[in-house]
Amino acid sequence: MNWVLLVIAGLFEVAFAFCLGKAKETTGQPMYFWYIGFVLTLFVSMSLLVKATQTLPIGTAYAVWTGIGAVGTVLVGIFIFKEPATFMRIFFLITLITSIIGLKVLSH
Repeated sequence: MNWVLLVIAGLFEVAFAFCLGKAKETTGQPMYFWYIGFVLTLFVSMSLLVKATQTLPIGTAYAVWTGIGAVGTVLVGIFIFKEPATFMRIFFLITLITSIIGLKVLSH
């Protein structure tokens, strides 16, 4: 169950990065709503991470959490913020995904 919480925490990490990106693109009142979303998703992500680390090794959990966040944020950048999807970015994204899977498989 804590692996599920950890994955959800990683997805909320992607959400707070998305909110940060949207806040950067906006001004005025909408910008503040995105910053509020950032704080809320940050809180949820951290809370779920704390819960997951009660039974999972901290090193593995933190690495998987940041990896999910990194992969998700790069994908959001490519698909939503129109960042470049170069061969090298995709190559390293795949190596990161492989590393996350490897940590999951090797942990107990």
